[in-house]
Amino acid sequence: MSHRQFAAVQAAAVLLLAPSFATAQTAPASPKTEWGAPDLRGVWNNSTLTPFQRPQTLGDQEFLTEEEAAAVEQRTADRNRELADRSALRTVADPDGSVDRGVDGAPGSYNNFWMERGTTVVSTKRTSMIVDPPDGRLPPVTPETRAWLDSAEARYLADVRGGNLPTETYEQLDLGDRCIWYRGVPSFPTAYNNNYQIFQTPDAVAIVQEHIHDVRFIPIDGRPHIPESVRQYAGDSRGRWEGDTLIVETTHFNEHAFIRNFNTNLSQALHVIERFRRVDEDTIDYEFTVTDLNTWTRPWSGSLPLSTSDGPMFEYACHEGNYGLTNMLAGSRMEERAQGTR
Repeated sequence: MSHRQFAAVQAAAVLLLAPSFATAQTAPASPKTEWGAPDLRGVWNNSTLTPFQRPQTLGDQEFLTEEEAAAVEQRTADRNRELADRSALRTVADPDGSVDRGVDGAPGSYNNFWMERGTTVVSTKRTSMIVDPPDGRLPPVTPETRAWLDSAEARYLADVRGGNLPTETYEQLDLGDRCIWYRGVPSFPTAYNNNYQIFQTPDAVAIVQEHIHDVRFIPIDGRPHIPESVRQYAGDSRGRWEGDTLIVETTHFNEHAFIRNFNTNLSQALHVIERFRRVDEDTIDYEFTVTDLNTWTRPWSGSLPLSTSDGPMFEYACHEGNYGLTNMLAGSRMEERAQGTR
């Protein structure tokens, strides 16, 4: 090969390699800890306008178009602006001074200023958090679960927890009302307090959930699960790294296991696998698979990105003054007396 031919081959090789080299140069590297592991630390938020299940009106539509997503976000912005501009509703004391009520007679509550429902859909424009089954909805429940959901007892508890009926005892209220455990595993956004702070060492990861300040402690040092006889509200989690992804497997749930958006407890056979992957400075890809064949007829999976949030994360007071539950029960007794049922 002549010197001129060799130079031409070299030039062609450089041109062929240039695009991939440029891509490698510009692709952002995932942040790493000082000991070299993918860095998940920080305060994160999972608020979103994307629904848990795909609305049935969307049928098989897996993604929103850019125009549809923009319209959803604009409607939310318009609604938030309307609520912000609305005149404040004042409360006045009852003649006996026992309770504050709004001008419409209803007890006072939080206005939209305190809500955190999100202002954008997820970046992928998916029409639901659930990605499998393909219809974006929870799979059918088992016959046993359906029989329970249709029972008079289940409907009664749903009415009590929905505030439609007075409660006989604190045990009829759900764990969130009792300030014991609110988010469930996996964790989905609600109307407020959707922040999470992740701490990390070479041997463990801890996730502090703002809502009811729950802490999930996740060993990643290879230790076995706790004994089968020990059952916990948040289960027992064990983690491991697969490349840049933290895989967390959670079992050993107790009889109170639940997830938001599903109106009954799950079984102790619940098994959850979560995947956390830091994709850039501002985002963690969060994926999950839920298996409980005593509740649903098949496993189901979903995806929900976590976005950076300005810290610090402040203390959460579930019942300010710690007498909310007493007031709920007292209110139920007053309601019964007013109805002549007690």
